[in-house]
Amino acid sequence: MSGYDVDLFVIGAGSGGVRAARIAAGYGARVKVAEAFRVGGTCVIRGCVPKKLYVYASRFADDFADAPGFGWTLPHAPTFDWPTLVARKEAEITRLSGLYAANLARAGVEIVEKRAVVSGPHEVTLAGGARVGAGKILIATGGAPHRFPIFPGVEHAITSDEVFDLPALPRAMAIVGGGYVAVEFASLFARLGVRVTMAMRAPKPLRGFDEDLRDGLVAALERAGVVLRCGHLPQRLEKTGDGLRATLSDGAEYDVDAVLLATGRTPATHGLGLENAGVALDRNDAVIVDEFSRTNIPSIYAVGDVTNRVNLTPVAIREGHAFADTVFGGKSVSVDHETIPTAVFTTPELGTVGISEQAALKSCDGLDVYKTSFRPMRATLSGRDDRVTMKILVDAANDRVVGVHILGEGAGEMAQLLGIALKMGATKADFDATMAVHPTAAEELVTMRTPTTRHRRGAA
Repeated sequence: MSGYDVDLFVIGAGSGGVRAARIAAGYGARVKVAEAFRVGGTCVIRGCVPKKLYVYASRFADDFADAPGFGWTLPHAPTFDWPTLVARKEAEITRLSGLYAANLARAGVEIVEKRAVVSGPHEVTLAGGARVGAGKILIATGGAPHRFPIFPGVEHAITSDEVFDLPALPRAMAIVGGGYVAVEFASLFARLGVRVTMAMRAPKPLRGFDEDLRDGLVAALERAGVVLRCGHLPQRLEKTGDGLRATLSDGAEYDVDAVLLATGRTPATHGLGLENAGVALDRNDAVIVDEFSRTNIPSIYAVGDVTNRVNLTPVAIREGHAFADTVFGGKSVSVDHETIPTAVFTTPELGTVGISEQAALKSCDGLDVYKTSFRPMRATLSGRDDRVTMKILVDAANDRVVGVHILGEGAGEMAQLLGIALKMGATKADFDATMAVHPTAAEELVTMRTPTTRHRRGAA
């Protein structure tokens, strides 16, 4: 298809890069993919997949505790073995990585197990000095943990890259940050019996999420035993005889076995040689792209977290597919980054699609809020003090549902299906006309009839 060595060279074999490579090869393109670590990227190797496996492991603690309420008698107290979980996790991600590699090979894509950098608009240089000419170059290197804040002793802290393979389960852990990664690990480690302290700059976790869900999550974390130190960050981290001592900004000291920095991720553009081709980056070092994932250099594209648009694995996959369809399939496909459903896998988990109530108040002249909070059926026999929160936000001008937010068991699964409805422009009348499935928590989404709050712009 071109006079170069390959038609497409992909740097990074994560979710977005792998999808782009496979689809492009399916259109007949000659494709190479360079990956310096392991095929599968952050999601498969040190992100979504191992995290969800660990979340499943942590939830057995609740199952064992709830069992007597349903008539079960456990013959002895359950015990947990961290090395077993780590080994089983490693076996699964190794299997998945091999599957990704096999699918690339089956599609005719050549995998180069070396670091690659951009050395020109149509050239990539591999570790060792070999140069490859490419008609198109796709940057799909994802992101990397942000080691912040900087304080004395920060080198003793770990990030999400290392947390999955700790040699032993910590007795106590400090987690710095209040985003996805921080709350998910706080929730799962607390259920595995770790004494968890969360330190964050913000007044509460999950900035940008609906306030009712944030408040509900705070209560759930505290019920799980997590100590929240909001508005306080570490000032010093010292090694002690058998662990670490973290000192926060208010002088409080915590003796822990591990400190996890979970303060976000940054685009992995450092050292990629993008300056050699003149590729423009924003102030956060993300690759600047247009709606078709094209950079300011016509031959170079970028997808996924390296562009810092919406940093979710399914988004990277969709962007990679759209890139291949557009560049090699002649279909001119762009990705709609609005109304993306997402989940946070704490326990209970969050599922959300659309905008928050705070955002809706700014964009809608009139807003009807339907909200419910109730004790889930399982808790009636287990005795657990759990709550489910659900909220539907409706634009009063046209009855369109603009946001749905859930905190409770299965919230992520519900958000996926709700994403279809909101993408299709569902109205509250559509929700009301849908038959309930009983008994389920989700039936509340179609049985709320009276707004709990009505907001009208300009009303006294």
